[in-house]
Amino acid sequence: MLLALQEVRDSAQWGMRTLVLLVFFLAIPGFVDAAGKPNFLFIIADDCTFRDIGCYGGQAKTPNIDKLAIDGLQFERCFQAAPMCSPTRHNLYTGLYPVKSGAYPNHTFAREGTQSVVHYLKPLGYRVALSGKTHIKPKEVFPFEYSSKGNNPDLDVIDRLFSECSSNDTPFCLFACSNEPHSPWNKGDVSQYDAAKVKLPPYYVDTPETRDAFVRYLAEISYYDWQVGELLKRLDKHGLAENTMVMVVSEQGNGLPFAKWTCYESGVQSAMLVRWPGKVKAGSRTSAMVEYVDVLPTFVEAAGGNPAEVLDGRGFLSVIKGQSKRHKDYVYAEMTTRGIINGSDTFGIRSVRGERYKYIRNFTPEIEFRNACTKSKEFQSWVAKADAGDKDALDKVRRYRNRAAVEVYDLDNDPYEWHNLAGKPGVYEIEKELRGKLDAWMSAQGDKGQETELAARERQGGGRKKKGKRTGKKDKGVGS
Repeated sequence: MLLALQEVRDSAQWGMRTLVLLVFFLAIPGFVDAAGKPNFLFIIADDCTFRDIGCYGGQAKTPNIDKLAIDGLQFERCFQAAPMCSPTRHNLYTGLYPVKSGAYPNHTFAREGTQSVVHYLKPLGYRVALSGKTHIKPKEVFPFEYSSKGNNPDLDVIDRLFSECSSNDTPFCLFACSNEPHSPWNKGDVSQYDAAKVKLPPYYVDTPETRDAFVRYLAEISYYDWQVGELLKRLDKHGLAENTMVMVVSEQGNGLPFAKWTCYESGVQSAMLVRWPGKVKAGSRTSAMVEYVDVLPTFVEAAGGNPAEVLDGRGFLSVIKGQSKRHKDYVYAEMTTRGIINGSDTFGIRSVRGERYKYIRNFTPEIEFRNACTKSKEFQSWVAKADAGDKDALDKVRRYRNRAAVEVYDLDNDPYEWHNLAGKPGVYEIEKELRGKLDAWMSAQGDKGQETELAARERQGGGRKKKGKRTGKKDKGVGS
C-alpha cells in the first residue's frame, strides 16, 4: 500500500515537472510545436497581366488556375507595390513597401538588417524554401532553401521537400516562382490560339506584330498554368493538400504597353486565388483590397505567430476565412525607370487608389516615358502605323510616351484608365483627398520623390557594402 502511494506521488511530481518544463521550452523563442500548423504553397507567375487569365475574363486557357477559383477564394482586387520583378519580390518577402526596404528600382537589394519571411516562419518550426526565379538580394536577408531549374521551379526538388515534410510532420512554406510568361514568349502550345481571331485589349494598336506576340504570350500563360497543375499534383501525391494553403498570383502585368513599368491597373493589379480546404469557402469571391505586402503577416498569423509591428503589411486571414469583406481603404504603388533597359533617366511614378478613384503622380512629365517595350518590334509597329496616319495608333503612341503631371481615373466607369479627370469639375475634392493620402504615404516611407529617384542607382547591383566603395553598381548588367 505504501509503495503504491509513493508511486502515485512520484507520478504526480513527474507530471508537474513535465508541465513546468513544457511551459519553459514553449517560452523560448524559436521553440514551437509544429504539429498541426498549415503548410503554405505560394505560386507566382512572371509578367502576367491579371486580365488575361481565364477566370478573370481573359483568353488564356488556364484550367488549373480556374479550378482553384471553383475550389477556393478569388480576389478581385489584389495589388503589388511596384510594376517590376525585383521590387515586387522584395516587397512580397519582406512585408515592406519598396522605398522603405531600399528595394525600389529593378535589380535591387534590401537594406542591411531587413528581415524576410524566412526570419518570421523558421522560428515557428517551418522549412522555408524558394524554387525558381529569385531576383532578390542579399542572401543574408533572404536565407531560403534555394533550388531552380532553368529559372523555374525544380519539380524534383519540390517533390523531395514535400516527401520529407510529410514524413517528418514538418510544416513548410514554399515559394514556387515561375519565369513565365516573361518574354520572349517561347513556351507553351501556340496552336491553341488563333492570332487572327484573338481579341486584343482596347489599349493595344492592332498590328500583325502585336497579334503574333499576344498569342505567344497567351500560350506561355497556359504553360504557367501547367506548372500550377504539376505543383498541385505533388501536394496530392504526398497527402498534403488538406493542410496546405495554396495561394496563386500573376505578378505585375506583361511587357507590352500600358502594363508592366506603369502604375495603371494592368501594371499593378494582380490575380490572387486561395485554396485552403476546410477554411476557405469553395467558389467564393471577395472585393476586399489586399496587397502583396500583406502576404507575409497573413502567413505568420495563420502559423500562429504575431506579425511584427515594423511591417507595412497587415494580415488578411479574416478575409480568407470569409469573416471580413473589407481589408484596406487605399493601396499604393511606385515605379522607377532609372537604371532599367532603355529606361527614361528619371521618370518616377507614384500612385494611390481607393474604392473607386485612382491618383497617379508623374514626377517628370516633360521627359518621354521609355522602357524595354518602346524598342520592341511590337511597339515599333505601332509607331509605324501612327506615322502612316492612323489616328488610333497616333493617340496610343502619344499616350504611352507622354504623361500629364497628374492623372485621376474613375475606375468604375473607366477601368482601362483612358480619360484623365485631373483638374476637371466634380473631382476636385476627390483629387485633393487622394493627393493627401499619397503625400502621407510617401512621407511615412521616407520617399522624397525626385530625390529618391535620382538615388536609384545606389540601390542597384550587388547588395553588399565594400570598404571604400559606394554600394551598388552603375548601369552594367541592369536589366528590365
